[in-house]
This record gives sequence, C-alpha cells and structure tokens, in this order.
Amino acid sequence: MSEPAEGIRLQKVLAKAGVGSRRAAEELIAEGRVSVDGQVVTEFGRRVDPNTAVIHVDGIRVVVRDDLVHLALNKPRGVHTTMSDERGRPCVGDYLRDRRDRLFHVGRLDADTEGLLLLTNDGDLAHRLMHPSYQVLKTYLAEVTGRVPRNLGRSLRDGVELDDGMVTVDSFRVVDSLPGRTLVEVVLHEGRKHIVRRLLSEVGHPVQRLVRTRVGDVHLGDQRAGSLRALTRAEVGSLYGAVGL
Repeated sequence: MSEPAEGIRLQKVLAKAGVGSRRAAEELIAEGRVSVDGQVVTEFGRRVDPNTAVIHVDGIRVVVRDDLVHLALNKPRGVHTTMSDERGRPCVGDYLRDRRDRLFHVGRLDADTEGLLLLTNDGDLAHRLMHPSYQVLKTYLAEVTGRVPRNLGRSLRDGVELDDGMVTVDSFRVVDSLPGRTLVEVVLHEGRKHIVRRLLSEVGHPVQRLVRTRVGDVHLGDQRAGSLRALTRAEVGSLYGAVGL
C-alpha cells in the first residue's frame, strides 16, 4: 500500500490526539502497536490525512478528526430528549444553545428518567450505538416499590413477555433495601421505549425513580445534573470499539 503523497506525519497526528508526546508515539509505531486503515505501520515517515484515516493504537480507535464531538450530559428529570420543543418544555437542546455543532442524542431517555445521555456529531457512531445488534450494554439504577424477591434476577434473565415481545436483562442485582421500596441495578442492551419501566412494572415492582448510570464503558460517575463534559480519549475509543468502528 503506497503512502499518501500529502498529509501529516503519523506521530504528529497521534501526539495531537493526546496519545502522548511525539517520542512516545514513535515508540508505539516502532513496537507495531499502531495501525492505519487496518494495516500495522512501523515506519516513522508515514503521512496520513486526519480527516479520513482510521487509526488504532493497541486495537483501540484513536479519533483524530478535529470536527468530531463526543459529550456526556447528565440529563435532569423533567427534561425531554429532543433538540427543541414546540410546547416550550425543557429539552436537551437547551443545554446546547452555545454550540455550533449539529449534535445527535444517542438514544432517548424519557422525561422522567435521569442520567447519562451521550451526544455526538458522528452519525455512524450514534446509529450503531443505538442498534440492538451491537449489544452495547446500558446500566440503570431503579427505585421500585415493594420488597424484591430473591428469584427476581433469575426470572428477568430468563425473560419476561411484554406486549411487544420478550425481553431479557443481562444482569440484575439489589443495591439497597428500604422500607417499602428497593434500589436495584438493571443492565440490558435493549433500547425499546420505556423498556426498564415496563419490565419492572410487569413483574410487580413499578419504578418510582430511574437513572441511567452507564453506556458501554462510559460512566455517569459524580457528574453534576444538567452538566456537559467531553468524553475522554479512552471512553471515545471504547465506544468505537464496541460497535466495530
């Protein structure tokens, strides 16, 4: 494969992307840990076009395009997952008024659900993250009514029939038991509308509060409600890796 006649030296592109210094990038290249468009590169003179090259380090995608944006929003309760609302209700777009990028929200959280919502202008990434065939896991904390029986996790993993088909969870655990209510963690790769609420209601434990805490390897952590943050390089790489990009 011939080198592009024009472009920027690979080690410079890697350094700008935050992989490390140019010297560190050269060491990665020399060790055969860098690939460009699916081929391992070991020569320092390789030039690439950051706008088109697909670069991986240790098998993890390194996003080098300056125009790509990847954000995490801690969506508060009562905010609608739309970029604008004709009825004037609070919406995700309210938190993006000062940004010129055309961003997509990755999936939806209903107005009463809080927590992690990813935003990006990479339409291909957003589409794949939402598609059930890639099975990107999503983690929720749900406060439900009643005391949860010990065998509920097994029942949810075996599958529950809803009006639009069977749903199974990938994992389930009780986090805390309180008088008259229980805090549980539900992990699943489903994306159907209101799936967590419908599932738990079907098994007799209606949701009182629901927070999404994780998408793939991206965690909500202690991010303040209503705040935006840029994803780290490792988080971005993990998302692309999860959907085969």
